Amino acid sequence: MWSNVDNISNNIFKVGIYARLSDEDKYKKNKEDDSESITNQKDLLIQYVKENNYQLVDIYVDDGYSGTNFNRPEFKRMISDAEDGKINMIITKDMSRLGRDYIETGKFIEKYFPEHGIRYVAVTDNVDTFIDGTHNDIAPFKAIMNDMYAKDISKKIRSTLNAMKKSGKYMSGRPPFGYDLDPNDKKHLIVNEEKAEVVKRIFELFLEGNTFYMVAEILTNERVKTPAQYFEFKWNYKYNTTLGKWNAKTIEDIIKNQIYIGDMVQGKRRKVSYKVNKIVRNNPCNYIIVSKTHEPIIDKEVFFEAQKLVPKNVGRKEKKENHLLDGLLYCGNCGHRISVTSRRKDNNQCYTICNHYRAFMKQHVCTTHSNNYDKLEKCILEKLINECKKNISINKISSEVKKINIEKEKKKKQIKKEKLKKELDKTILNLDDAYIDKISGKINEEMYNRVKEKLEEKIENLKRSLGDFDMEKSLNNEVIGYDEYVKKFISDFLNQENPSRDLIVKLIDKIYIYEDKRVDLKLCFNNKI
Repeated sequence: MWSNVDNISNNIFKVGIYARLSDEDKYKKNKEDDSESITNQKDLLIQYVKENNYQLVDIYVDDGYSGTNFNRPEFKRMISDAEDGKINMIITKDMSRLGRDYIETGKFIEKYFPEHGIRYVAVTDNVDTFIDGTHNDIAPFKAIMNDMYAKDISKKIRSTLNAMKKSGKYMSGRPPFGYDLDPNDKKHLIVNEEKAEVVKRIFELFLEGNTFYMVAEILTNERVKTPAQYFEFKWNYKYNTTLGKWNAKTIEDIIKNQIYIGDMVQGKRRKVSYKVNKIVRNNPCNYIIVSKTHEPIIDKEVFFEAQKLVPKNVGRKEKKENHLLDGLLYCGNCGHRISVTSRRKDNNQCYTICNHYRAFMKQHVCTTHSNNYDKLEKCILEKLINECKKNISINKISSEVKKINIEKEKKKKQIKKEKLKKELDKTILNLDDAYIDKISGKINEEMYNRVKEKLEEKIENLKRSLGDFDMEKSLNNEVIGYDEYVKKFISDFLNQENPSRDLIVKLIDKIYIYEDKRVDLKLCFNNKI
């Protein structure tokens, strides 16, 4: 640092030229305008060094790096060389080449460079920290303008990407497991038959009542190739032992992914800011979902049946014994889940315990809700058998429950239909506005045709989605088939000597256990027993 200061005081300048070009800069102007190219930046700066008889030590180039990110390899090497005394003067074409984050750029120009005895020059902005001039005084304002430009570019890129996502284009990198990118259209998904069979197998196992962990164990034991193996993912050496082993989280992501019914689901994550690379999850209500964009792998009925089982099959951790009622037990007093302990060695018995009580035992937020699990399971199965027999003898489902379900479904579909109508009207209006812009000369013919093509495609997709809303017909079909659908599971359950978990989770929604040992069953086809 002190050697830099001494050299500057003696007018000995060892120069490091820095050039930068981001991907956005490459395309922000017409191809014939290459004033921002790396070559032109270097030519300009080398000429400047020669004209001023400075000593050129090195040239640092970051091609394809954003100005809002200072974690650039060549920039870091340049700073390291400056700290080691190899250079004491840094020259860029303008301040925006140094960076577009006005806070970080200001820190370097106002504090870091002076403290380390480094002279900084931005040629076209007439900024020179060695000279006390008016251009240096307005440097902070130029830094703010550069930052605002970066923010504006970020907004435009994000807006363009969102528009393409809303049109049903696949805008992510690697395709979801079960699909490949269409070789004729990289923004369209096509089914990979081999991987699709694995996806179908996962849904099949899950619908049989297996947990995410249990499905993962079955696939691992069957030596089914994992997504990492299909994609030939190179693991860190620490994790080589997991290659070929399925993970419960992978199974959960596949089961919950609506993309497998032919709907494009994007926008699940977002960057915190154009300056920060941190990624956070979006609220599901902000996902961008477009229906019928590609061939489905899973039938809608199968998919939504699996979603009903997700709350029942989560939270069942790895253990030596899996119980028939795992994931279905809830505390009737605090509403939290009730789990089953491991069997005791002294009496070979296991017991229920409220998870909320176990987590906050000292705070006395609830009580143990301890019950002998084997006796509890026997009692609940007897109650379920009685209710199923009653349902078969009545030969119909509660009309009141059915009516509530129909009204709820109608309301959901009506809200969705109104939302689609509003979006259609807005898109048609945008198309009209684009035509007016063309007539008034705000946009040229080529730009208009490009916008027109995208908007017309979106209009057709919206009209197609609205055409699917033959509400009365679909609801009537659901009502007609619902009785038979439930009776099939009831009949299968009554004919099984040892009921399977897949039937239990299809018949029981939740089981509430109260402190006074009272048990309430909430069934999938009726109100509480």
